[in-house]
Amino acid sequence: MNKWIVFFIPLLCTTGMARSLHREISLRTGWRFEIGDNLDFAKPEYNDADWERVHVPSTWESEGFPGYDGYAWYRIHLKIPIHLNEKSLYIKLGYIDDVDEVYLNGKYLNGSGSFPPEYQSAYNHERVYHLPHELLKFGQENVIAVRVYDEYLEGGIKNGSVGIYSHPRITMKMDLAGEWRFSPGDAPGWAKPDYDDSDWDIMRIPSNWENQDYPYHNGYGWYRKHFTMPNELNGDRLILALGLIDDADETYFNGTRIGRTGSFPGESSGNYFGNSWQKDRFYMIPPHLIRWGEANTIAVRVYDYQGPGGIYDGPIGLTTKESFLKYRRNNKSLDHWLKQIFDFWD
Repeated sequence: MNKWIVFFIPLLCTTGMARSLHREISLRTGWRFEIGDNLDFAKPEYNDADWERVHVPSTWESEGFPGYDGYAWYRIHLKIPIHLNEKSLYIKLGYIDDVDEVYLNGKYLNGSGSFPPEYQSAYNHERVYHLPHELLKFGQENVIAVRVYDEYLEGGIKNGSVGIYSHPRITMKMDLAGEWRFSPGDAPGWAKPDYDDSDWDIMRIPSNWENQDYPYHNGYGWYRKHFTMPNELNGDRLILALGLIDDADETYFNGTRIGRTGSFPGESSGNYFGNSWQKDRFYMIPPHLIRWGEANTIAVRVYDYQGPGGIYDGPIGLTTKESFLKYRRNNKSLDHWLKQIFDFWD
């Protein structure tokens, strides 16, 4: 019996990793603000020197714009310290009334709600967005631009602890958040590493697929990611972190299934891990599957039963056995089980 079969069992944490963030940088001050709407405002090179200076969180009415409804933009210039490049980073923007789109260095990052003409408010949804390393400039200036639409009454970034946050107890060796390929539907060939997904949509994760052109999609969807595995990681016991997924998933590495969580339609076993949308996904990568210094493919089959769907929270990337066990050190019962598995693996 191939001993790798045992590792199809997913390594799960029930603590909700994205709920325990550590603030690295406060973004209370330093914001510039302008009413109106112009997508050029998202560009990092745009000159915002004559914009108003405002504090957040605070409604824009409280910052000197009483009675204003409609579009407005916030911009902030900030430096991300180099020592944060091994952490999964997030921006917390608190609660925004009503709709937002966020850009990092000119690239669309994430958003909540829907702008007119299909207006839908998200005023009661806390904005916590992952900051992909591929878009960040560590040790240099970064520009975050926030486009906001307010339908009526108070508007803007109105409350919450605004800042840059990190996961305090998990270190990522390789950040894989950001652009993945995505397609609705389901086909077994989509797990194969050589499948041609060049015509699939580009989707940023972590984020519900409802936020990215699939507002009413329930059912199957697949994500795929191609990346080169650095030779310098050879020798580490690597674990793939896929954050939180709504609802069920099967995950493949170079065509081989390395884990699954939840149940798919037609399975009689029921949801054997309970509320799978609340379970952090950690799957060990058997070393014999890894192509060092070459292209590797991750494929994730997802089924969403209702409501929001997809890979919606992070971190997303590669971590190590040591970092994972350090993260789990407060859950002694699971740590004992994990130690047995890792001892068998070694």
